Parts: sequence; C-alpha cells; structure tokens
Amino acid sequence: MSIQRKSIGLCIVLSIVTCGIYSLYWLYSMAEDLNMVTARPDGPSGGLVLLLTIVTCGIYGLYWLYRAGDELDRQRAEQGQLPGHLGILYLLLSLFGFTIVSYALLQSELNGYAAE
Repeated sequence: MSIQRKSIGLCIVLSIVTCGIYSLYWLYSMAEDLNMVTARPDGPSGGLVLLLTIVTCGIYGLYWLYRAGDELDRQRAEQGQLPGHLGILYLLLSLFGFTIVSYALLQSELNGYAAE
C-alpha cells in the first residue's frame, strides 16, 4: 500500500478558503501517510491525532509535528540520506504562527515517498 501525492498549493488554498476546516482533514491524512511511510502501525492514527489536537486546543498538534519530523529524519537516516532536524523546524514554525508552512513542508517530504 502506498500513499498518494497531494498538491501542496491546492491543500493550502482549500485550507484558507474553508477557514481551516480542510487543514483538519489534511492533518488526518498526513498522520495516516506518516504511519505508512515509517512502517510503524503502532503510531497514532489520523483520527486520534485529529481528536487530541482539537481537545488540547492545538497543543498535541505541536507535539505531533515535532514527532513527525523526528520520524521522517529517522526514515531518511535508514535510507542513507542526511537527516535535517525536521522536528525542530516544524515545531518552531508552528510556534511562530506558520503551521500551514509546517504542513506544506511535511507534505512535501511525504510526497517524496508517494507512488508516481
């Protein structure tokens, strides 16, 4: 099973047009895709990530972005690529109000693992 490539520009536009509602689906989708890419089925499901992010008013979302970056760095290292401290980057961008940029960078990284 492989993940589908998503248009980052379209995801950003839909998130803005729907006043952030689409970004909730985008978060769910990225969590599911991350679990497939890292082959860690014990990771939190997309539904759990979404629920905990809503219940904690976004705090869990910050934690999840940090963990997602670490997981992708680990995946890069396993493939012999240079890891890049993605967790810290995603977290800092989100803390300064650029969560949509974190989502775009995370999606770009996930698109690298998508089927052509």
